Amino acid sequence: MKFKRVGFLIITSSTILVTLSIIISGFIISLNISYQYKFIQDSLKDVKSEKLFSQVMRTENHYFFQDTGENWLTLGSVSMYLMELGVNIRTDDIRTFLGSELPGLSAYDYEIAVAGEGTDISTLPLESSPPTDVLLKERDVVEDELQNKGHEEDSTIKNSPEIQNKTVFIYQTHSWESYLPLLRGAKVPDDAISNDNRVNVVALGSRLSNKLNQKGIGTEHDQTNMTQELNKRQWKSTRSYSMSGAIIEANANKNGKLEYFIDIHRDSSRKDITTKTLNGKDYAKLFFVVGKGNEKYEKNLQFVKKLNTELEKRYPGISRGIFLKPNSMGNGVYNQNISEKAILIEVGGVDNDFEELDRSIDAFSEVFSYVYWKENEAKEVNGQ
Repeated sequence: MKFKRVGFLIITSSTILVTLSIIISGFIISLNISYQYKFIQDSLKDVKSEKLFSQVMRTENHYFFQDTGENWLTLGSVSMYLMELGVNIRTDDIRTFLGSELPGLSAYDYEIAVAGEGTDISTLPLESSPPTDVLLKERDVVEDELQNKGHEEDSTIKNSPEIQNKTVFIYQTHSWESYLPLLRGAKVPDDAISNDNRVNVVALGSRLSNKLNQKGIGTEHDQTNMTQELNKRQWKSTRSYSMSGAIIEANANKNGKLEYFIDIHRDSSRKDITTKTLNGKDYAKLFFVVGKGNEKYEKNLQFVKKLNTELEKRYPGISRGIFLKPNSMGNGVYNQNISEKAILIEVGGVDNDFEELDRSIDAFSEVFSYVYWKENEAKEVNGQ
């Protein structure tokens, strides 16, 4: 009888611990404390329903699940979980210790899905939304830079074939993002802004569009001046994704064959982080951002991993990796709910010049076309 009573007490203790953790979790959420969604998600990610059920059964009858391994539902493990939830930190992530104390640290709340060469917490991407009056400021272009490097489109690009079946849509949510070497008097990252499509990310979109056309892939390239459109509606730059979302949705409704969506951006990091030398030539490093705040997140991540893997095979070190962002930090969707093959790619940083940028766009077009044709050939084989 004593043994059975002890067993009963063990059952009660385990049940109480589990029940208590659920009650406390619900209570904290009901208080509307400023817990980030990602923090709660990470805190609960190790609590698997199957393991929880088997553990409760195991404490009730020790002959069940004898080979399930170590007992993870202990007083220590539950106490650690409750402590982390109670003080809003995770012991395995230093950012949760410092995030509320250091202004701006939350801007680095990316999750690294695939780390590229040199990528760690100290080299995470930088994201900012300049006020509209800053975006509207006109900046002089370094015309000599354009002429000396021969950035004007060559005859092969100008004469790229017109393809009727357009399946790729290229756009630039932050069309104003530019590069310091192309702007006269620009010195600091906040100066890398221009509404001149010759020197901002729209120029990269044009080059990518032409390169893909040359490879037999039909593209549509939107060249909307997002600064002007936001200003017309008296919207802040933080609403730029709403603006670009309306643009791509309208085009998708007009052309039902659009399947691939590419949003081109520029990071604010400096040159030592955003440049890679390969075979004696400098390339602007690339990276991908995937939003976790939509139902197509996993499919988009799967597609981006294909691109990133092929990039690293052909151009080792050119990719900074793949970064994930939830709704709680930044946009979290990035218009990637439009398709299972919607990507956001950041090309270089504020210090990269056109030679470096063009090399990277050409490298990406090579890789994208390879993945594109491989997928479409597979569809033909399967009769899709």
